[in-house]
Amino acid sequence: MHVDGSCHCGDITYEAEIDPGKVIICHCTDCQVLSSSAFRMIVVAEAGSFRLCSGEPTVYVKTADSGRKRTQAFCPRCGTQLYSTPGDENPPQHYGLRVGSIRQRAALKPTRQFWTRSAFGWVGDIREIPHSEDATPTPRPR
Repeated sequence: MHVDGSCHCGDITYEAEIDPGKVIICHCTDCQVLSSSAFRMIVVAEAGSFRLCSGEPTVYVKTADSGRKRTQAFCPRCGTQLYSTPGDENPPQHYGLRVGSIRQRAALKPTRQFWTRSAFGWVGDIREIPHSEDATPTPRPR
């Protein structure tokens, strides 16, 4: 599947080919902290299919508990996380695209979850949490 994406401010744009059957959710604590969320959604693009179209991301190299290094790329202007690559590969062999930055993200359904031992206990019950279709608060029962 051909996808294109960008950061929130639009300074950085990219395109890639992905397998939509390989969208994952990662619940590891690094993903929780780096995404400032309960989990992160990722899909892999092979190096030959990924192309930066505009802008230059800033990179941060993190070291996981395993000792492996991962390069994290994000927009220096708006902070949007765009992708990660193995930190010891130059040039990278693949890119872990952040699904939230992909324009076609609504069509990408996760097929697998990793590091579920770090998942927040409520994640599986998210449909039961009161919700509204916009930012209008849900009325509380009296």
